[in-house]
Amino acid sequence: MNDDKDNPGVAVFPPLLFLVALIMMLALRYVWPLAIGGRPLTMVLGIVLAALGVAIIAWGRMTMQRGGTNIDPTKPTLAIITGGPFGFTRNPLYMGLIGLLLGIGLIFDTWWSVLAVVPVFLILHSGVVLREEAYLERKFGEPYRAYKASVRRYL
Repeated sequence: MNDDKDNPGVAVFPPLLFLVALIMMLALRYVWPLAIGGRPLTMVLGIVLAALGVAIIAWGRMTMQRGGTNIDPTKPTLAIITGGPFGFTRNPLYMGLIGLLLGIGLIFDTWWSVLAVVPVFLILHSGVVLREEAYLERKFGEPYRAYKASVRRYL
């Protein structure tokens, strides 16, 4: 593959999408709180979910680094990673970001996080995940198709 074309051509950088959604969620909460209620349970659940999201992201990043591939989806993928969290989901970093967004929303006691997850998920799915999958299938062929058939895309 030509180096300038050797990447999935994602529509958005996933951490930037998360950051924009987080800022919008917190700004909307300030203007119109949309409280969930149920304190202190929502706080505890939020902390657990956010911590789990961070842990999954860290585990996924470590697994990718050890596997010798780029973490940045705008750079070439150098290997198919199937160990660690990639044995359970093909997209642990994105699932971790979704969990972190929901967890922060619960910590801040706002339904805006639940509402933010819908467009974030749709943008991630169509603008990132589907492009990555097509790219990986073109680049790695049958080994990627076999991995794809054995591990769920999300949860």
